[in-house]
Amino acid sequence: MLTQRQLFLRHLAQTSDAPLGIEAVRAEGSCIWDASGRRYIDLISGIGVSNVGHRHPEVCRAIHEQVDRYMHLMVYGEYIQYPQVQLAARLTQRLPPSLNQVYLTNSGTEAIEGALKLAKKYTGRGGLVSFRNAYHGSTQGALSIMGHDRYRQPFAPLIPGNRVIPYNHSDSLGYIDTSTAAVVVESVQGEAGYQTPCTAWFQALRARCTEVGALLICDEIQSGIGRTGDWFGFSKHHVVPDVVTLAKGLGGGLPIGAFVANEHHMSCLKEDPALGHITTFGGNPVCAAAACAVLDALEAEQLPARAAQLEPEIRQRLEHPSVLRITGRGFMLGVDLGSNARCRAVIADCLQNGVITDWFLFNEQSLRIAPPLNIPEELLFEACSIIRGCITRNTQGV
Repeated sequence: MLTQRQLFLRHLAQTSDAPLGIEAVRAEGSCIWDASGRRYIDLISGIGVSNVGHRHPEVCRAIHEQVDRYMHLMVYGEYIQYPQVQLAARLTQRLPPSLNQVYLTNSGTEAIEGALKLAKKYTGRGGLVSFRNAYHGSTQGALSIMGHDRYRQPFAPLIPGNRVIPYNHSDSLGYIDTSTAAVVVESVQGEAGYQTPCTAWFQALRARCTEVGALLICDEIQSGIGRTGDWFGFSKHHVVPDVVTLAKGLGGGLPIGAFVANEHHMSCLKEDPALGHITTFGGNPVCAAAACAVLDALEAEQLPARAAQLEPEIRQRLEHPSVLRITGRGFMLGVDLGSNARCRAVIADCLQNGVITDWFLFNEQSLRIAPPLNIPEELLFEACSIIRGCITRNTQGV
């Protein structure tokens, strides 16, 4: 009889030649257990998904209660469904007043696709601008604005009319012009190693979009829902985007995303033609109920503020002679080890010692540190100590 690992490799399409390969059987809070009973401290939260931890009791309760009422009823936007309505209202309460309508999707990349369609429809333009080392998803539209040729080229030709410019460089903002429908930007670049922009540049970007009539789309898929220490990463820079995309941490482990815009902008999707943007499962009521519970937990436990408060402690505990720098904000940190080989060795050693960390698509020399926002301090500090030990073992004499 084949083992689960053999079945995994034989029948599930693989995304790389080196999957982490943990045979997970249970997850709770900030930990995952494998089939042998071994515990792992999860420092990547399913890549920014488990902001309130695995199987948060209030999220589980909301899921069970909604399943007992109803699950899928009709395609998005046709029936009035309480979880969808409540989630949309709750999100707009946390966003600037101009961002007052929500379109619910299944995922982050679908939120990006919807935001791009909205921008093109509203402006009547075809040009898109994004940034080097940006990651916005893997569908054709999202891939077209990805900021790394290694991942774009094998799938060419992609959607035309896109321009990729340097992130956090004011000299490049002139490429945003009257042919530009939208500029898509991450408030923290998720796959570049959690790179953060300066406020002056972000404000100049906002001003340039306003000047030429392009919509500013802020991708908060990985940085949003409290992970940076603010509810949304753009808040630090005192700007208001035209569109915000959300997903990952929003659903507490269930698949849901959203793009949020002004009612005036969003209205262009409902006519000429009607149903010009539609989804079957977007805003699934069970997922929406879970997302409402996530927002409740973030508020009740003050988790965004906790991420900001504990960031300096994490940085201090990860200081090491072999760490070149620590990037990012809140519970969204990158530990630069200087080389891909060193980083891979530390990741493997961490896994052997019960800590799950990872690298970045466009920054393979840095470790990803993105634990659940409610991770107990003793677990967090234990994980930091293990990481330091692994760095020492894998950098001695290098």
